[in-house]
Amino acid sequence: MKSPAPLPSRRPPVLWLLRLGCLAVAMPCLLAACSKPADAPTGANAKPVAAYAAVARGRIDIEGGLLSLSMPREGTLATVAVHEGDHVKQGQLLAMLDTQPAKLAVDAAQAQLEQAQAQLKLLAIKQAAAEQRAKRLAAAAAAGAGDGQSADDAREAAAQLEAEQQADRAAQDMASQKLDEARYELKQRSLLAPFDAEVVRVLAQPGASVSPSSGALFTLLPQKPRIVRAELNESFVGVIQPGMHAEVTADSGRGNAQWSAHVLRIGNVYGPATLENDPQVRANARTVECVLAFDQPGSDQSHPDQTRDLRIGQRVIVRFGAPSTAAPTASKD
Repeated sequence: MKSPAPLPSRRPPVLWLLRLGCLAVAMPCLLAACSKPADAPTGANAKPVAAYAAVARGRIDIEGGLLSLSMPREGTLATVAVHEGDHVKQGQLLAMLDTQPAKLAVDAAQAQLEQAQAQLKLLAIKQAAAEQRAKRLAAAAAAGAGDGQSADDAREAAAQLEAEQQADRAAQDMASQKLDEARYELKQRSLLAPFDAEVVRVLAQPGASVSPSSGALFTLLPQKPRIVRAELNESFVGVIQPGMHAEVTADSGRGNAQWSAHVLRIGNVYGPATLENDPQVRANARTVECVLAFDQPGSDQSHPDQTRDLRIGQRVIVRFGAPSTAAPTASKD
C-alpha cells in the first residue's frame, strides 16, 4: 500500500508581505541609479555658486545731476541758438534776450563817463592856471609890487578849483562803475553754457516773454563720468566698505551687459527705499545711499568705454564683493 504524497507546505502570509515591502522600498533606488546620467559632474568637477556680500538696487547718475537753466533777466527772447540733442561747449550761446534796452543803457553810461572825464580835464587846466597866477601875485606882494589881498584871493581860487577837481574825480569813478554795471546787464541778456554738455530739453522759442521765475528753459547733461547711486539695506551697512569691488548689471534682465565698479563712499543718513517695486517693502525698508564709480576702461582701443551707453536714471542691480575679487580680510595671529 502506497503512502499518501506530502502536501505542499504553506508559508505564512506575513513573510510574503515583508518581501513585497522590501521590494517596494528598493525599487525607487534602483530606478534612480539607472536614470543617473553618465556625465553628471562629481563633487570635484562641480563649479562653485558665486556668493556676494550684498545685493542692492541702484540707478545711473552723474555727480551733481542734470542742470536746469533759466534766463537771468526778464525780457523777450530774440534768439534760441541750440536744439535738443546738440552738444555744446563751455561758453557757447544758448539763448539771447532783446539787447536793445541794455545797449542804450551802456551808451548812456559811456557818455556820462566821457562827460566826467572832459570836466575833470577842464578843471585841471583851470587849476594849473590858478596856481600859476597865485604864485606870481605872491611873488609880487613879497617884492612890494603888489598887494597881499590879491595874492590871497588867487590862492583861494586855486584851492577851490582843487576841491572841484577832487569832486569831479569821484564823479568820474561813479560814471565808470555805472558803465561796468550797464555792460554786466548787457551780458545777462545772454545765456551761455557753463561747461561742456548735451542739451536734453529746450522749452524756449524766439518771441516768448521770459523771466527768472518762469522756470527752466534748458536742461543740460554735463559731460561727466557716470556713477551709480545704490540703495544699501541697513543690514548690509557694516559689510560694505569704500574700495570694495562690485558688479553692475541692468535691472531689465535683457542682455548680458555687465560693468565693473568700486565703492566710492557710503552715506551717513538713512532714508526710505525708492527703487523697490513692492510698495510694502518700499514703505518699511530703511536704506543708505552707496555711491559707486565705474572702473576706468583699458587704454587700448580694444576696450572702449561702454559706460557711455548708460542712460541717466537707468535702473541697475549692484552685487558687492564677488568671491574672486572681494577685498581680502586681515588675518588674525
